[in-house]
Amino acid sequence: MSELVEHVDEQDRVLGVVERDEAVRQNRPHRIAATICRDREGHTLVLRRAGTMSRFPGYYDVMVGGAVDVGESYEAAAARELTEELGVRAPVRFLFKFLCREGISPIWLGAHEALVSESLSPDPGEIEWHAWRTVGELRKVVDEWCFVPAGRRALRQYLESESGNPS
Repeated sequence: MSELVEHVDEQDRVLGVVERDEAVRQNRPHRIAATICRDREGHTLVLRRAGTMSRFPGYYDVMVGGAVDVGESYEAAAARELTEELGVRAPVRFLFKFLCREGISPIWLGAHEALVSESLSPDPGEIEWHAWRTVGELRKVVDEWCFVPAGRRALRQYLESESGNPS
């Protein structure tokens, strides 16, 4: 049995609970929480997903995250996924959310930001490579590298926002 998620409508209102695999198969929108990580120098974490991942294996992303559990907030899910995937605990700050229809199924993506100052311990089952990049470097690769569709969209929105510009 796959994890349970909340099936949501076009306004992100809960319609019911379904298995995540069923939500994907039946094209039902569900919630994903993800975090863009920055370091104290203003660099952004970019990663390549493990080749064994069931969704977007080997793709690049600037977010760590996953499905929002039933009854869980976007923020709580983002913090949980940050710890699970990178082995760090850091406060997450909600940035924006959007309905993304690109990819394997429609998702409401809640994007967050975290300032990460401790060493990363990426889960090798999730992340096979990672590096810190400047905003300028990210602007160059966002359309060149094979990014997760929702991650590419979030990165573009992030780079256009004040949060994406170093102070």
